[in-house]
Amino acid sequence: MKLIVQRVSQASVEVDDEIVGKIGEGFMVLVGFGVNDTEKEADFLANKLLKLRIFEDDNDRMNLSLLDTDNELLLIPQFTLYASTKKHRPSFHKSMNPDDANLLFEYFCDKCSEKIHTEKGVFGAHMNVSLINNGPVTICLEKEYEE
Repeated sequence: MKLIVQRVSQASVEVDDEIVGKIGEGFMVLVGFGVNDTEKEADFLANKLLKLRIFEDDNDRMNLSLLDTDNELLLIPQFTLYASTKKHRPSFHKSMNPDDANLLFEYFCDKCSEKIHTEKGVFGAHMNVSLINNGPVTICLEKEYEE
């Protein structure tokens, strides 16, 4: 499972000219699932994401997490995070199949929303994502499937 986390001043996602998710300050996160990912990886990364300390404290040090602030979360499903670029045309054989990935994405969203305000994109839809990256700060989090 892979997450691309961007600290944002604001972010939104639009499907068919309608905004389906919108946040102020917080994280906009691209979420991708590999073929073997399970709820175990989703649980691990939900916990890691919510505790990731990349918001500035009173001393201008990145020392605060989503759980320490009133900030929000926007999750965007993105199967292309598992693209293989061995050739010029990307291959997605390492991405989880859409039905299972959709279920795991919803599970991940539910886990995050238990602790913080969470908005989300629409799985399988063509989405237009807008954001203002604050910093810029972009972090990649990854947890590979373990038996």
